Order: sequence, then C-alpha cells, then structure tokens
Amino acid sequence: MNWALIGASTIASENMIGAIRAQSGAQIGWVVSGSAEHAASYAEAHDIPRWTVDLAEALADPQVQVVYISSTNEKHHGQALAAIAAGKHVLCEKPMALSRSEAEEMIVAARDAGVVLAVNHHLRSSAAIRAIRRLLDDGALGQLRSMRIFHAVALPRHLYGWRLDQPAAGGGVIADITVHNADTARFLLQEDPQFVVAEKAMTGLGQGVEDSAMSVWTMPSGVMVYSHESFTHPFARSGLEIHGSEGSLYARGVMQEGPDGAIELVTAQGSQPVSYDWRGAYDAVVADFMQAAAEGRAPAASGVDGLRSLMVAEAVRRAAMTGKRQAPEYGDLT
Repeated sequence: MNWALIGASTIASENMIGAIRAQSGAQIGWVVSGSAEHAASYAEAHDIPRWTVDLAEALADPQVQVVYISSTNEKHHGQALAAIAAGKHVLCEKPMALSRSEAEEMIVAARDAGVVLAVNHHLRSSAAIRAIRRLLDDGALGQLRSMRIFHAVALPRHLYGWRLDQPAAGGGVIADITVHNADTARFLLQEDPQFVVAEKAMTGLGQGVEDSAMSVWTMPSGVMVYSHESFTHPFARSGLEIHGSEGSLYARGVMQEGPDGAIELVTAQGSQPVSYDWRGAYDAVVADFMQAAAEGRAPAASGVDGLRSLMVAEAVRRAAMTGKRQAPEYGDLT
C-alpha cells in the first residue's frame, strides 16, 4: 500500500514511518505540511519522494491508497473528510476530532464511502495491554472492583509548543493523554464510563490549557476507575493497577511505548510475573490497519472507539470546569 503522511510530525518521524516501512509492500509516497520549507526538509530527511503544502495534490495521486493524519488536533476533521472523499483509507491520530459532531461526521463519511477509518490508540495494540486483557478475560482477578491508571509523566521538551498554549488547536493534557487512558480502560474492561468527576490544573507548563488532570469514572458494572495524567512529573512512572475479588494486577511502564514494561499478578497463591512477547505497538497498529483496509473490516481501534474515548475526555473536561459529575455524550453511533 502507498501512504501519504498528512502532517510532518514528530510522532511520524519517531514511530510511524518506521512502523509503516516495516510492513511488506508498504511505501510512503507523500508528506503534506503547512510549511513548504518544513515539508521539503522533512521529505529529504526521511527519504519521501514527494512533498506538498496542498493536501488536494497528494490526495489526487491515484497511487495513494491510505493516509496517516498527525497534524495538530483541530485539523484532523477537515483533513480526514478530504481524504475520505478522495476514496482513501484513514489512520488518524488521537484525539480524532475536537467534538462529537466532528467525529460523527468522519465516521458516517467513511461508512458511506466504504473506506476504513482507524484511530491511532496504539496502547490497545501493545503486547502488555493485550496480555492484561487475556488475564481479565480468563477471570484471573475474579469480580473486578477498581482500576487505577497513572499516566503522569514529563512532556519531552521537543514536544513543547501547541500542546501547552493553544486551546484552539486541541492543546492540553486531557486531549493528549486522557483519551489514551479512556481507550485503554474501555479496551480492558469492555465497557464505557457512565459518569465522571474531575479536577484539572496548570502546574508549571500549561499556558491557557491544563497540564495535569485527575478524574474518577463510574462504569456500568460498578467498577471504579481513577485516572491521573500530567505533563509535569519528570520522575514519575506510568502504569496501571486492576483489583478484583480474587487478585490484583500491577503493571509498570505499560502506558508508554517500550519493551521494559512489567506485569505482576498477586493472588492468594502469592505473587508471580506475567510474561509476554514484546512487539512495537505502532508496528501492530499499522499491520492491523493495512489488513483491515485490504479486507474491509473494522480496525483494532475504529472511529467509534475514537469517538467514545474522546467523549470520556470531554466529560472529564466539563466535570473539571463545572465541579459537577458529568455523563459522557456518546451519541447513537455504534
């Protein structure tokens, strides 16, 4: 499959270009950027044959079958609609849009056009999260009671910029990380949060946007989920815990890409490590997306998954702003 990159981004250069080129038969033919100078230098640095500042030019290439969108968040909706209208399959960075109406429009357009729309919620494709899901499916913890996700880390300095000071571009830690936590919880627990309460703050980096947030979610099953995300914790480690009637699971380093995550299962029989075969989550996302596009099936994280995780994050934002419990507005799409 021939790809076009929409957005000459850091995540593409650090993770996605390598993941795409690791797939048999995958090529990157274009990169699109709002800056001609940046597009040209990016294309040269990454050996991409064509670059443009005109999205329509890349989409008009009949050899392009799929696009990866990693522009700033406020551009996802319009760029995805343009790609879908051109008959291209779309892998879009999270959050997929800035509102429910935008996300719904993207989902409906892809369905009507018969193309696959996927959202790059890569954590649900990681080997560690998949291993945890298998344990839960096997009932290793008994009746589930609570889950704690801690994803408060330090934003790398080379990612400073719009994430810290541009609310109109979708900046802030809620859009950047809460959506990840929401999708991970949804994937592991197989249900959507019903209500949320939350707080958010600017603790040293955010200028007009939050850089830290904490929230508690009530699931339909009664499981309570605590989520903590931040850009300002340089010595913290990410991870999650899940507690049930028959055991507890402790996972460290599993909320970020890398092979050094560790999972521990604690039951009445004692503590034991949970082994898994690490594979790059981004490689897994791209491989699944390409297969889904070829087969016309749903990808690992569909547009609906992206919508529902976005709605959890938006409910967290509303709860933090109002001081009142909020219900995510999922809408009627399934």
